[in-house]
Amino acid sequence: MSDREFGGISLANFSSLYSSNKLMLLHPGTDDLSLPKATVQKIIVEILASSPGTTFAKDARDLLIDCCVEFITLISSEANEIAEKEAKKTIATEHVDKALRELGFPEYVGEVLAVAGEHKEQLKTREKRTTHMERSGLTEQELLQQQEELFRSATEKYNQGPA
Repeated sequence: MSDREFGGISLANFSSLYSSNKLMLLHPGTDDLSLPKATVQKIIVEILASSPGTTFAKDARDLLIDCCVEFITLISSEANEIAEKEAKKTIATEHVDKALRELGFPEYVGEVLAVAGEHKEQLKTREKRTTHMERSGLTEQELLQQQEELFRSATEKYNQGPA
C-alpha cells in the first residue's frame, strides 16, 4: 500500500467521498468496527450546543461514525507501516505524528500531540491501584494468622458433617 492509498482508494478520492457524504465502509467484513453511538451523540450535542434549534439526523450520525472509523483505520494503518519500516513492534506517538503528516493532515498534529501529552501526565498522576492486602491495614503476618484460623474453622465445620 502506498503512502497515499488506502483500501484501494486514493486519499483524494477518500477525502471527496468523505466531504460528499458518500463514504461507505471500505473494508467489507469489518462491520464490527464502530464507535459507541452514545459517545458520538454526546460529542455532536456538545458541538451543536452553540447552534440552538439545530438537530443531527440519526443516519447522519451513523455516517459520521463510519467516517470516523475509516479515518482511524487510515491513520493507524499508516502509523503501523511506519513502525514496521523502523522495525518497531509498538506504534508510538511519533508514528501517528508522521502518519498524519504523510497523509496530508498536518493541521491535526498539534492537537494530537497536546492530547497525548495530557494523557501521559494523567497516567503519571493516576492513583496507583492498591491490593486487598494493602487496604486491610494488617501486616502480612496478621493476615496469615487470619487465613490459618479460617482454614482451621472450615476444617472443623467440614469434619462435623451435616448439622
